[in-house]
Amino acid sequence: MGKILVTGATGSVGRLVVDELVAAGERPRALTVNPAKAALPAEAEVVKGYLGRPETLPAALEGVDTVYLAPLPATVKEFAKLAREAGVRRVVTLSGEPAAYEAEGDPSQWHYYAVEKAVEDAGFEWTHLRPGQFMNNTLDWADQIRADGVVRAPYRGAIQTPIDLGDIAAVAGVVLRDDSYNGRKLLMSGPEAITPPEQVAAIGAAIGRTVQFIELTPEEALAQWSQVMPAEVAQWLLDGFRMMSEYESKPVPTVPEITGRQALRYADWAVRNADAFR
Repeated sequence: MGKILVTGATGSVGRLVVDELVAAGERPRALTVNPAKAALPAEAEVVKGYLGRPETLPAALEGVDTVYLAPLPATVKEFAKLAREAGVRRVVTLSGEPAAYEAEGDPSQWHYYAVEKAVEDAGFEWTHLRPGQFMNNTLDWADQIRADGVVRAPYRGAIQTPIDLGDIAAVAGVVLRDDSYNGRKLLMSGPEAITPPEQVAAIGAAIGRTVQFIELTPEEALAQWSQVMPAEVAQWLLDGFRMMSEYESKPVPTVPEITGRQALRYADWAVRNADAFR
């Protein structure tokens, strides 16, 4: 098998992908902004670079057969051009569940689909990983929980199927080493459908403390989030929760089918991450 390059190798998923590949006996090349501080496994070939600075990519792409591509739509076309010139054959993208409906909408609003389309248009063999909401997103509740044992959020009835980052990386580790997944868009989820109050209850059980869920109106949530993030990002986030409340998510069996093991349940994730909420 040819050389595998992992972009975003110190990112939340990319770092775990490196570990999965090393555990499988590979010696991946890992792209990171600061190799000295990356603390990557000795089995990985660490190179300096960043997708957002395409001029740093040619050396990293030399001799590479397959790329794990972190989602950075701003420079994905430049990446695709340089990767083709370097002889890269295959690209496995970390995309997202929203790519399917992005494709039906305004191109100026594309994020995940922009990455998928650029990779396909460039003529690579490809696989798109489309996870839904990350379990780690609920770490955003930690400050509220530590302060007063309350989570304030909108759409209490939104039914989600959150996935653990480790399960995304485990799927990526298999797919990167197996061409039989070429041409597939792999929707990924956790093993269960769960609402925000149920997630809050699981965190409370993990830390041995009663945690209350208080529902915000959409207007209240937008005002609160707009204080800590750009207004357009807050609106995008709110729209996502609204869609989850209107369209019930259902778990898909991608993780066990590809990895041979069950995906992590949210309650178990909460136990593993309990210290963040104490």
